[in-house]
Amino acid sequence: MPRHGLVELEAVLAVAARGSFRAAALELGLSTTALSNLIAKVERQLGVRLFNRTTRSVSLTDAGRTFVDQVAPALRDIQDAMAAVRSQQDTPSGTLRINAFASGAREVLAPLVLPFLRRHPQVHVDLVTEGRIVDIVAEGFDLGLRTADLVPSDMIAVPVGVPRSFAVVGTPSYFDAHGRPRVPPDLLGHSCIRIRLPDGAPYRWHFEKDGNPVQIDVAGPITLDESSLSRIAVLDGVGIGFFMEADVRDDVAAGRLERVLLDWTPPTVPLCLYYPGRKNPSAAFRAFIDMAREMGKAATRG
Repeated sequence: MPRHGLVELEAVLAVAARGSFRAAALELGLSTTALSNLIAKVERQLGVRLFNRTTRSVSLTDAGRTFVDQVAPALRDIQDAMAAVRSQQDTPSGTLRINAFASGAREVLAPLVLPFLRRHPQVHVDLVTEGRIVDIVAEGFDLGLRTADLVPSDMIAVPVGVPRSFAVVGTPSYFDAHGRPRVPPDLLGHSCIRIRLPDGAPYRWHFEKDGNPVQIDVAGPITLDESSLSRIAVLDGVGIGFFMEADVRDDVAAGRLERVLLDWTPPTVPLCLYYPGRKNPSAAFRAFIDMAREMGKAATRG
């Protein structure tokens, strides 16, 4: 089956609209001979004449009129689609899909994602949170968000914030009743909120001081797999919890929770947005990466 390019179809429509090969050629930026050859090529492939030609006029045949009536709307749709895509190279618009783990998403939502949406109202961000690490290319994501040590080596990484740290917290009333742990092994004598990893394995609480790492397999009355649930349990006085510091920062500042073992929870690796190298990224993608780089630089300066 013969295939017709957009140039040939645009040539047919231009001649039909202008009623003149000369005028259509000027509109398309072609020579009259080149335009005539394009029309002859389409007619040859279709096996019918589209135009009646005389030395003074050009008119559509019945077959030509049928062809133009059906092709014109379809070609307009194609041109509109192409224009819409081109516009995304100039004005940030469309959808950005980002895969992240939940605590990372919480850390970048307010300082990065929401300001970006206010700055670029034609962009929609589809932020998917999950514990497992996915192949962002295979699963159709534009960007991933993970800690720097988990970014695949073949990806471009953009740090988006200051180094993060873990926080061990409990309510003041819990600590007043049960005492405050001074070193990680003290946790073995406390009620702790256990953590389940995405693969189902229990999480050992990680600590480090003076370059010496320690892992504690804590015990407690409940195991949870989502930090927002653990926070509820800790605030209710069930026991001690282990969080990313950003997740309980407001509670600590307000005095609802108290942080312990601070000298055993040094800064850890920062968050990074990551993506594969790509040609011709959309304006929305470029704008988001630029804003993320600004955020990372500001955090470094701060």
